[in-house]
Order: sequence, then structure tokens, then C-alpha cells
Amino acid sequence: MPYWHFVERLTNREFTWQRVLSIPAGFYGMTLAHLGIAVFITGITLTSIYSVEKDVRMAVHEKLDLSGYVFEFHGVEETQGVNFAAEKGRVTVSYDGKQVAELAPEKRIYRVQTMPMTEAGIDAGLFRDLFVALGEPLDEQGAWSLRIYYKAFIRWIWLGAVFMAVGGLCAACDKRYRVTKHA
Repeated sequence: MPYWHFVERLTNREFTWQRVLSIPAGFYGMTLAHLGIAVFITGITLTSIYSVEKDVRMAVHEKLDLSGYVFEFHGVEETQGVNFAAEKGRVTVSYDGKQVAELAPEKRIYRVQTMPMTEAGIDAGLFRDLFVALGEPLDEQGAWSLRIYYKAFIRWIWLGAVFMAVGGLCAACDKRYRVTKHA
């Protein structure tokens, strides 16, 4: 049911809170679930259009401009965790000259498995996510391979799914579905 049906249902006559409360929960749930579908589709569409990923070689203090965000690599240092040893990178991200994030991607080696694992540095937001994953060292001067992602509207996909789930729960709570059969 389109948006105007919802508005029409509320404003067909004089607006009162009694009227708002008399509309079945199933209608609100259906409207919210359909809004969730719209948000989900918008998220998928905008993510596929505007997302960018690059595999790059970066030396210490080298910069990369990606969709207006400037990623600056500050090098890698060795650190120790509770059950792992890691090489931890440091990348600052700025937009319009202002720093918006400091990312710390890691390449970990767990003591039990001795298999390298990559922990991406992530800065999440409602309209974009920034990811940096640390690759392999490339030379003795401190250059590394990095995978850098700019994901536009990726959170909208999850937000749409949440709207659909809440809408479905709201619709399922409609008292019309709780009618008991009399024998």
C-alpha cells in the first residue's frame, strides 16, 4: 500500500489520536515493512553505484584520495595481544582537510594456530563505511600492500532488514490474528 494510502487513512476525516489508535497494528506493520523494503533496495542500489575499493602499495606517509577521503598510511608496528602477535598498521582518514577517522588494521598470528588472520580497521557511519585491510610487507623501507574500501550506504541494507523485521512483528501482534476458535 503506497504512502498516500497511509496519509489518507489518517487524514480522511478530522485527525484525532483516537483515530490513530483505532488503525490495526497489521496496517502499521505492513507500512513499516514496506518502508524497510524501500530502504533495503535503496541501500543495495547506492552501495553498488558509489562503493569503491582499491588494492594499493603504500609507503610510510603516503596518501591516497578515494571518493574525497584522503587515507594516509603511517606505518606498521609490532604489538602483542593476549593470545596473538600482531603487526598493527595506522591509517588516518581525512575529509575536506579534517580528520574523520583513525584506523588500525592488523595482521595477527595466533599462538595456537600459527595462521595469519587479518583484522580490518573499520569506521562505520549511517551514510558510509571506511575499511582498511593490511596486506603483506613489500620492501625494507616500510611499504605495505593495503586494501582500502569506501562503502556508501552499506548500513542501509541492514537498516531495511530491521524495518522489515519490526514491521513483521508489529503485523503479527495484530489482535485480529489472535482470534480463538470456538468448538
